[in-house]
Amino acid sequence: MKFFIATDHAGVAIKPNIIEMLKKRGHEIVDLGPTDASRVDYPDYAHKLCLEVLADNNAFGILICGSGIGMSLAANKHKGIRAALCHDAYTSSMARAHNDANVLCFGERIVGLGVAESIIDAWCDGSFEGGRHADRVKKIEL
Repeated sequence: MKFFIATDHAGVAIKPNIIEMLKKRGHEIVDLGPTDASRVDYPDYAHKLCLEVLADNNAFGILICGSGIGMSLAANKHKGIRAALCHDAYTSSMARAHNDANVLCFGERIVGLGVAESIIDAWCDGSFEGGRHADRVKKIEL
């Protein structure tokens, strides 16, 4: 899988661990920044990542901020983006299976590294079930 990843200043500390985790699993990673913990505005990075995901139909995105809320709100402004705020492996699995989510969001201040790893594992192991869920996903795209 190919992942674009971006954070704000409240998500930058965990990002190197997430990148390393994904690379060890054989995934391609494109880091869209930032590179340090200087204050930045999360919408800028959410928008940047969403444009990349929309341009590459085979890619997914990972957005990390303090809570994950701001990133998910900003990402979901983009038509074609289905950003899911996940706090555990179950929500991550369901976001892929039932919602065909293409951007994973979580909060560095909410989940630790171990939980983040389980969230990502569930995401990577999952796939969209289609069927009745496809009809529902179509209703999201107004």
